[in-house]
Amino acid sequence: MPSSDRLAAGQVALVGLFVTALVTAQLTASKLLVFQIPFGLPFTGSSLVLPGAALAYALTFFASDCYSELYGRRAARTLVNVGFAMTLVMLALVYTTIEAPIAPFSEVGQDAFSRVLWSSANIVAGSLLAYVVSQHWDVIAFHAIRERTGGAYLWLRNVGSTASSQAVDTVIFVTVAFAVAPSVLGVGPVYGTEQILSLIVGQYALKLAIAVLDTPFVYAVRRALAGGDAPAVAATD
Repeated sequence: MPSSDRLAAGQVALVGLFVTALVTAQLTASKLLVFQIPFGLPFTGSSLVLPGAALAYALTFFASDCYSELYGRRAARTLVNVGFAMTLVMLALVYTTIEAPIAPFSEVGQDAFSRVLWSSANIVAGSLLAYVVSQHWDVIAFHAIRERTGGAYLWLRNVGSTASSQAVDTVIFVTVAFAVAPSVLGVGPVYGTEQILSLIVGQYALKLAIAVLDTPFVYAVRRALAGGDAPAVAATD
């Protein structure tokens, strides 16, 4: 397959992965997960407590870093903005489906359907704000590192941009969703400082591990779509 065709197919695939992971993260954010690890961390100990969206959302940074590398800064910013718009579309579609009348013979009840698919206002507020800030920061950091290293060290810009943006995302989401928004909006429980710090540490630990582990896959995507070298647009855009 010609290089231009591979890049075109890869662009569609990366946009699809980004939007799919983003929408999945929004739908799974309200469930809290717990994983046991063989060592202790500050505030969370040997139990990592994190929102159900953590894994799906981490994939958005993998997709956006690949996209930034291959298609440039401007295209990556467009991807982030399109993802935000599609999240709003998803929320509107889910809301209208919840509000629509339910058939009396539906196997899934109205309350169960609503509880599973519709996040509370605090989760929505936290996730949308965290998304806008962290994803744009990821693009900025990725290309800042790229420019300062002359296009070398893909691993450094992948890990560096993702690690910093995931820290921003985690702090904003957890703080807004589980402390600020519940206090202001009066929805959901207001978590204490220890719980907030536990969620931040647990979520960030997983995201940081994914940022490190996904680096070989970023190299593989670049090699598969651009023959090992990113297109010139990534360096000049």
